[in-house]
Amino acid sequence: MKSEASRTRVTGQIKWVLAGFCLLSMLSAQAESKLRSPWDGHPVKATNAAYTCPAVVHLSPDLTTSGFYSDSKASVIDPEKWKAYTASAGPYKELGNRIVDAADAYRTTGSSAALDCAIQHMEAAAKDGVFTGKMSSSQAYYVQGWTIGAIAIAYLKVRDSGAISAAQQETILHWMTQVISQSQDYFDTRRKSSTGDSQNNHLYWAGVEVAAAGIAANDRKLFDWGMETYHIGIAEIQPDGSLPQEMRRGQRALHYHLYALAPLVYLAEFGEDNGLHAYAERDYAIQKLATLCIQGLEDTSFFVKAAGIAQDTPNGPPAAEQISWGKVYIARFPNPQLAKLLAQATSMSYMYLGGLPPG
Repeated sequence: MKSEASRTRVTGQIKWVLAGFCLLSMLSAQAESKLRSPWDGHPVKATNAAYTCPAVVHLSPDLTTSGFYSDSKASVIDPEKWKAYTASAGPYKELGNRIVDAADAYRTTGSSAALDCAIQHMEAAAKDGVFTGKMSSSQAYYVQGWTIGAIAIAYLKVRDSGAISAAQQETILHWMTQVISQSQDYFDTRRKSSTGDSQNNHLYWAGVEVAAAGIAANDRKLFDWGMETYHIGIAEIQPDGSLPQEMRRGQRALHYHLYALAPLVYLAEFGEDNGLHAYAERDYAIQKLATLCIQGLEDTSFFVKAAGIAQDTPNGPPAAEQISWGKVYIARFPNPQLAKLLAQATSMSYMYLGGLPPG
């Protein structure tokens, strides 16, 4: 017969084996868990609400367009360059508008017609291979990223509807990840050579694009690439909340601080939804940036002094481009000054961020 000590050792060994098995099972489940978005877990009840769906427009895989600033600080818009830019990039950005508008109509009204419209336009763009060809310039890559990022967010808004067939899902996600790989290659190359847009707002916007597509495709590598841009952006925030790369933009320094903050807030949300304490990074450094931007919308004196020039400011209430991020941010960090600005805004829908913010 086994001694009491022997039986105790065997029992202990079994417990350790079982504990190890449970730990491995838990880690395996975590590794296989589905990446989440702020729209997951908030089902929409389908309705017969009417929705007028624009006709599908077939666009080229290539995009030929150029920048529109006339000065070295990229702060003064050249009217002729702007006209050429809007003519060449406009149809591609309109594709993004049509898809996010339809996705938001579905989220807000439950319209099955709007849902079908969003899916129809995504599938058509995927089959046409829009943005999978040659991008003629840095500006073309930016338009590519803004638009595919918006579409990726729109996809997240409708993916739990049950209306996307397996074939449509495969077509759309394959297209998205194909386009995303171009953005990654572009910015990875720029980062290796320490080029200007490798650490500024453009990189953070690329992060939103890639992270959103990563969540849509449940691709952890894409998601991690996107979140890495968040770490880079947060590391840029100075003790006073400013961003050196954006302060160099002369009369548009305030504009570009706001423009950099928006994607960082969305990346923080994506991180929080997937178990990362993103807002807390560097002792909540993002709050310093947000506070500076909120104050700047009411009093530009800090930016005037730091940039050495009067600032471009909103003509009237803040536009969605400048303030829609606040709808997400204020849910976590109540702020009376921000609440006032949000109440003044006439719209929260910003195509670059996929239309209406979550919540």
